[in-house]
Amino acid sequence: MLGEWPDRTPQPVVIESLTPQVDAGRFPAKRVLGDAVVVEADVFTHGHDLVRASLRWRCAGEAEFAEVPMVRLGNDRWRAHFVPVQLGPFEYSVEGWRDEPGTWLRDLARRASAGPVPAVEWQVGADLLNRAAALATADPLAAQRLAAAATAMSASLTPDDSRLQSWTDEAGWYLGRNQGTASNLLSVSVDPPRARFSTWYEIFPRSLGEAGEGGFAALEKEIPRIAAMGFDVLYLPPIHPVGRSHRKGAGNTAQAAPDDPGSPWAIGSAEGGHKSIDPELGTLADFRHLLTSARGAGLEVALDLAFQCSPDHPYVTAHPQWFRHLPDGAIRHAENPPKTYEDIIPFDFDTVERVALWAELKDICDYWIGQGVRIFRVDNPHTKPFDFWEWLLAALKEATPDLIFLSEAFTRPRVMERLAKVGFTQSYTYFAWRNRPHELRQYLTELTQGPSREYLRPNLWPNTPDILTEYLQMGGRAGFVVRLVLAATLAASYGVYGPPYEAQEGRAAGPGSEEYFESEKYQLRRWPRGQEMADLMALLNRVRREHLALQSDSSLHFHEVDNPELLVYSKTSEEGGDVMLMVVNTDVANPQAGWTDLDLSELGLDEGAKFVVHDLLTQSRYHWQGRRNFVRLEPARLPAHVFLVASSAER
Repeated sequence: MLGEWPDRTPQPVVIESLTPQVDAGRFPAKRVLGDAVVVEADVFTHGHDLVRASLRWRCAGEAEFAEVPMVRLGNDRWRAHFVPVQLGPFEYSVEGWRDEPGTWLRDLARRASAGPVPAVEWQVGADLLNRAAALATADPLAAQRLAAAATAMSASLTPDDSRLQSWTDEAGWYLGRNQGTASNLLSVSVDPPRARFSTWYEIFPRSLGEAGEGGFAALEKEIPRIAAMGFDVLYLPPIHPVGRSHRKGAGNTAQAAPDDPGSPWAIGSAEGGHKSIDPELGTLADFRHLLTSARGAGLEVALDLAFQCSPDHPYVTAHPQWFRHLPDGAIRHAENPPKTYEDIIPFDFDTVERVALWAELKDICDYWIGQGVRIFRVDNPHTKPFDFWEWLLAALKEATPDLIFLSEAFTRPRVMERLAKVGFTQSYTYFAWRNRPHELRQYLTELTQGPSREYLRPNLWPNTPDILTEYLQMGGRAGFVVRLVLAATLAASYGVYGPPYEAQEGRAAGPGSEEYFESEKYQLRRWPRGQEMADLMALLNRVRREHLALQSDSSLHFHEVDNPELLVYSKTSEEGGDVMLMVVNTDVANPQAGWTDLDLSELGLDEGAKFVVHDLLTQSRYHWQGRRNFVRLEPARLPAHVFLVASSAER
């Protein structure tokens, strides 16, 4: 009731606005190995006493905390950092307490400025040091130093004596902590570096080689070329046996011809299910050999994780209760009206045998992890319960901390964000449909500077087997160049559905459709080699590897320009000293020109400074000065600049 005496121990120090934290600590923030976890908090007390603050952290499950003093930034804001030394979950908290010795020394100096210091004040200081010595039981040497300092405390000292500052600094670390305040434990998930910076290439191995010869062996022959283009993740659609019931045919027709391979996402047949390999691709030994060959070339193979079945999957016979049934007893197939997928049936995650289903799905992951897979692209995770993903991903990462999971969820923003919170390492985004400069600016600012930056890592894809946007359909060569440059430089992670992108394939299944004409999802496609786009991919990926500024998202900053068809943005890296400045003409039909209004402070330049911008795509150099500089980009030539910025003294 109001007015009753509080039934808790008073906490004179307040800790507020602690960052990073996600949903008040319900979910972990995310970092990669080697990143500093920078922690800030408001720490203050009533009255005029000084306070101290410390940052404490540990690997989750460890008994002891490491600790470091926090630094006062001003206006009661404090900061410190720690660097995790291993993968997995870490815990941290902030502790604050009143700084009696520091307050005493401050007030001593004030008293001295007004006249002689009363002798009793020196006894007060000695008492503080003795009390601190008695509390320093964990560090006998500190206790000895503090006791000796108390003995040496006398009126013969002056308030500005450096020894006083040293003594009170050390005493303040011990004194008053038993009456301090500690924040709740917060967590951070530490992932491998590829979680932040990765370059994905998607390919259907069954379409490679001569007719009937596609598979892992043919894909191995492609590895040197894909690696030479600078990709480091080789993503494969599902590699499992494909069902025959209701198999889709060429052109996504409802009736398949005898030789049509069907959709790889219709998983399961008499040859096996999710723990089996389509015999048309090869054997398990062939797959393991592929993993080894890819790693030898600097590529990690990403496997598609699609928790769904064809009507022919062995699970359907063995566990019919794992699926939803219609009143007539038939199993309900997948659909996303008006689209229907008669060749696919979803699991029923609300089944009464949920425990057995979830355990089996985890066992699928454990099986492929056991074969050496460390990256999974997860198909349609938003159609499965959040609780399932939180349980599954935590269990898998506890045993194998270097796993990476890419969420393929083109759905509502809050749903995409929740999937990232519960454990997905990276996320597809709406990038494919953000084409105008103002759309890109608004969306990428939200992703990289908004609250989701602590837990959602965007992976930008200009195309996928399901997505051929109108911009690519209508934009021709310039459209493919624009979207590739944007994806590669706006985000630290991006991917392409590779062969059709190299071929600049813009033909859609029909008006208003984003399906490819003769989609590779339902038939084999022999894509022509597109050397121009392959060369541009190789160049962009080399620039990304050589410049640290392009390997993270936190520094993305948009600059003003007086032409609404132009997009101007920069990225910087304190560690590598990189300053990258990109200018892109999003109008694929017309040359566009304009005057920039650069935020020079973001580029590390003084107002009016002279500097050189070196276009890493063409090797051209331009001498610029100050905020306003002229740019003109022609889509028929190259609709983008990727500049390395250097001051005149550095050129």
